[in-house]
Amino acid sequence: MQLPRYEPVDTPDALLQDALALAEDAADAAAAISLSYFRQAMDVGNKAGEGLFDPVTEADKKVEQLIREKVATRFPEHGFFGEEGDNAQQKPDADRTHTWVVDPIDGTRAFITGMPAWGTLIALFDGKDVVLGLMDQPFLQERYIGYGGSAYLQSKQGGMQRLSTRKTSSLEAAIIQCTTPEMFRDPAELASFNRLASAVAMTRYGGDCYAYALLAMGCIDAVVESDLEAYDIQALIPIVTGAGGVVTNWQGGSAVAGGSIVASANPALHKSLLDSLRKSA
Repeated sequence: MQLPRYEPVDTPDALLQDALALAEDAADAAAAISLSYFRQAMDVGNKAGEGLFDPVTEADKKVEQLIREKVATRFPEHGFFGEEGDNAQQKPDADRTHTWVVDPIDGTRAFITGMPAWGTLIALFDGKDVVLGLMDQPFLQERYIGYGGSAYLQSKQGGMQRLSTRKTSSLEAAIIQCTTPEMFRDPAELASFNRLASAVAMTRYGGDCYAYALLAMGCIDAVVESDLEAYDIQALIPIVTGAGGVVTNWQGGSAVAGGSIVASANPALHKSLLDSLRKSA
């Protein structure tokens, strides 16, 4: 799949311009691998312990290795943090000012069941903020990019379009998504989420990373989740915020480390969501 390249409205600095080119090139190459497995018979491994299920496929491993190699070739001084690799094996003298944070196939459960709610996530983290985020859904031929304070969708059908979130401000009118309520392993968190779900207009499940794309597109109002890793959320932060949304943890702080996450269409709704989640039972 060859999507039209993203051309920033404002001239970026040289590093970010090169980083964007790398991310797009890596996403193009990754798509060829992931699509060769999608909706085909495949072996599925389990990374979790007994009684649990955390699936992984050869597609996950091959896509991450490909992106890792591309980063090492173009930016050997940068760090790399991916879901499937051995993250302890880094160059000891590597400059950690910038780290690539990658989830090769976010939504592996969707991937192995044939649902196009998965995506390849590529982020560039500067030690404080995510300065570039890309989410590629190659089966739908959609690529989402957050960069320089804006967010864009590139697609074969619609070309390039700037993304904008919804203006919904009240809980009663909000449509929220969550991948699964099973991710709330803390009973107190689950109770908070259930209370919120009962207060909004509609709650939908099963979106994985694509739910954040729907939020940035203006199709839903919020995503509320828990138990996320940095590679699950970093690429999605500049996509949502570039479209006008807000992404924090449940305490209102930075979401770059993962954990319990709230992504909202606008600041007013975000405050209402956080207030509801923090409310005592």
